[in-house]
Amino acid sequence: MSRGICPRVNFWILTLVIFAGIMIDANAYSCHEVRTAFQQRQVGPLQRVPEAPDVDVDLLICKHPGPSCCNRKMEESYQNAVKRETLHNIDAYSSELEHLIFRHLNAFQGMFQSLLSFSQGHLSSLVEGTYSSLSHSALPHVNQLFSSLSFYLRGANVSVEAAVHQFYNNIFPFVYTQLINPGIEDSVTGGSEMGDCLRMIRQDVNPFGHHPAIMAQELAGALGAGRQLGLALEEGLEVMNATEHANLSKDCVKSLVKMVFCSHCRGLTLIKPCMGYCLNVMRGCLASVSELNQPWRRYITLLEQLILAMAGHHSMELALLGVRGHVNEALLYAQIHGPLITATVDKVCGLSTGEPTDMQPISPEAMTSTITSSPLLPFAAPSQPTPEQRLEELAHLKREFLMNLQRYKSFFTALPEMLCEAENAVDESTCWSGEDVVESYSGRVVGNGLHAQRQNPEVKFRKMDSTMVEVKERLENFIQETQETFPKLGQTEAWEKLQELGSGEEEGSATDCDDEDGCQSSGDGQEKHSHKEVSIEQESHGKQPRRDSTQENLDRPPSVKAIGSSPPVTWLQPWSIALLFAGHFLQWILF
Repeated sequence: MSRGICPRVNFWILTLVIFAGIMIDANAYSCHEVRTAFQQRQVGPLQRVPEAPDVDVDLLICKHPGPSCCNRKMEESYQNAVKRETLHNIDAYSSELEHLIFRHLNAFQGMFQSLLSFSQGHLSSLVEGTYSSLSHSALPHVNQLFSSLSFYLRGANVSVEAAVHQFYNNIFPFVYTQLINPGIEDSVTGGSEMGDCLRMIRQDVNPFGHHPAIMAQELAGALGAGRQLGLALEEGLEVMNATEHANLSKDCVKSLVKMVFCSHCRGLTLIKPCMGYCLNVMRGCLASVSELNQPWRRYITLLEQLILAMAGHHSMELALLGVRGHVNEALLYAQIHGPLITATVDKVCGLSTGEPTDMQPISPEAMTSTITSSPLLPFAAPSQPTPEQRLEELAHLKREFLMNLQRYKSFFTALPEMLCEAENAVDESTCWSGEDVVESYSGRVVGNGLHAQRQNPEVKFRKMDSTMVEVKERLENFIQETQETFPKLGQTEAWEKLQELGSGEEEGSATDCDDEDGCQSSGDGQEKHSHKEVSIEQESHGKQPRRDSTQENLDRPPSVKAIGSSPPVTWLQPWSIALLFAGHFLQWILF
């Protein structure tokens, strides 16, 4: 009897124990860690997180069997939080590049204005010291000339040639009345008919010879590259600003929630996503942004070419420092050819000036000797940098910027990897796959770009973002317009000029490497670069791309064989083989 009852009692006891264990497991599993993570990451109101997991939840994103610490309201908070965090990380990585562009834009503009100010003082000292009779009348036009050049360098719609010729037009009446024919200046004022006539006929009379045209040509060529560099840097800032405000699609946000927060619903707040899984999610989310990669690489190359152009035969600093010489030669030319200019002006403007009674004709040699022997006022204070120091400062600025640019040539394709490192994605065992904890991610890892996302198993990509389409088109148009305006960008002599300016750099730079060291060969046609040009560095205040020494090397220009240089050594030429055998035969006979 007792034997029959005991099995039944044992069965019911076992059933009650199992049922109680299930209930205890469901209720004893606390959501404390989830609440802590929810609060620390400022996801949303803490009251949305339950104290204990619930088995009866209807989730849209983080679906999984069993009890869950999540609910619909938490999913909404997770979507807002993951979007905010992702955009913040994009901004954090973009800000360093944006700061680099902005800092060098200000540095270049500051250096340009410094050179303009120095050149203006240089020219003013010439007028005040050597041509003191012109100083009162001509100095305002000197200021106007350099003001126009300053506006031009800042991107204003100003013509350098027009500004230069306007300067010579404006000073011609004063040169005519105070240098060529001193004593008649009272009859010619700024607003008189004679003054207007002299300004109008200046280019026809050509009182300054070819010097205005040469000066205008040199300044236009030299300042053009500097102006375009400033416009290019502003264009780069626009691109980075658009990247920081990239639109994340609904499918992208849901995939991000699944990657970052769905593990929390199971109480797994410390598990990290698998690297391959994270790359698929980030590359799918940033597919539109990654389409900027090709135009951005061309844009970086364009910046390099513009900087090298300023260091070539259109050197801005040398052109600005040469303004004084051009103006001086122009004024000398006018004085030497004074009688001819006077006769022409008398015929055109109808004012007979004649030869002043107190002035005797002098020879060009005496004129040059008199002018150059006049004392000059100092054009720079002793405490200010010398011209050589200014040249070196600008050369150093160019070299520094070129080195930094190489780190960001593949910024847009490296951005997903940087974001995954920010999420601490791992390739090791026990990582989060979006569905469960796995030893490794088994899905296919796709590449960057729109075409690759067709095979992306994690994010459904529908179409390219309209803002990124506009940014890409604008960047491509800017590159094309610049190349059309400066068809000779990227010439070898520009590189050689910069190498001369940077001859004092330490050994081991990019110019010392060869093809065996992994540098690009002259006829290769394919760009060689490391797997990752922009990497991440963990810092105390966040993650910033770290410097990669292999990427700070500059791409060498195509090799050029100099005329008259030594021919390459080869053992395949017949005469070389003949000499070799002759030498061995002679050695065998003698020894």
